[in-house]
Amino acid sequence: MSVSHERSSIESQSTVATSSQALRYGMTESFAVNRPNRSIALTPPTASKKLKFLLGEVSGLLFIMMSTLYVFVMPASLTQAGGLKAIMNRTVKRTLDIIGAIVGLVFAAPIMLVAAIAIKLDSPGPVFYTQVRVGVNRRKRSRRYSQHVGVGERRDRERRRVDYLGMPFKMIKFRTMIQDAEKKSGPVWATQNDPRITRLGMFMRKTRIDEIPQFLSILKGDMSLVGPRPERPTFVRDLCTKVDDYHHRLDVKPGLTGLAQVENGYDSSLASVAEKVKFDLRYIRSWSLWADVRILLKTVVVVVTGKGAC
Repeated sequence: MSVSHERSSIESQSTVATSSQALRYGMTESFAVNRPNRSIALTPPTASKKLKFLLGEVSGLLFIMMSTLYVFVMPASLTQAGGLKAIMNRTVKRTLDIIGAIVGLVFAAPIMLVAAIAIKLDSPGPVFYTQVRVGVNRRKRSRRYSQHVGVGERRDRERRRVDYLGMPFKMIKFRTMIQDAEKKSGPVWATQNDPRITRLGMFMRKTRIDEIPQFLSILKGDMSLVGPRPERPTFVRDLCTKVDDYHHRLDVKPGLTGLAQVENGYDSSLASVAEKVKFDLRYIRSWSLWADVRILLKTVVVVVTGKGAC
């Protein structure tokens, strides 16, 4: 059986070899190959496959649209080095301002009510008073400072007629002085034992209660919890010509409290202003969220101890 099977295998191989050789040299016209007849069943795509295809198409279109927006619409400030980080910092700081102002108003509401009643009983005049203060300089162009500081020149017709060197806003405080305190003297700094300050006003300044209504300015976006002290336009124009780098304080929003306020107290002289500018610039250049928290904690100490009050 094995000899017969081996012989049949050799004949089969020879036949295949001969047939292949004949086909190679054109000695036969065709070489029949039997192929299995298999029918392929085409199944329709399932719902999950259709969904995957649709999601792929939509994501591709979104990528193209976002790429186009990034190239043609995205502000240049975001594409510059540090631009996105600066925007994130401003967002974090603004969020802290809103939360802090709301919490401050809620907890200080009873104090504000008592203070309002006490002011009316202590001296004639309104409970609150408002003053125009200078806020952040949103333009931040150096040529603006060099051309207009202290000169009183007219601005171009299409621009503001009065140059405040920053965004003016109305700041609200509790009244701590007699009514019409500057009617005769004009705008002047408060001094130690200033006779214009009422008895209650002296206590309110020492404890910083008079500053509580400024939480409203923070909510409006005119001020921040922490930043340089907002100053009056008359003083800003004058100090920009007398104190080096004073205009750089306007690069950020003014604050309810700040590094200069907790370290140097109220402004009382040109020398104290020059010293406060150094603190303000140090704060601006090295700002961080932790720095704001530390200043807020120091402010609590100042309120309790009355340090730097005038």
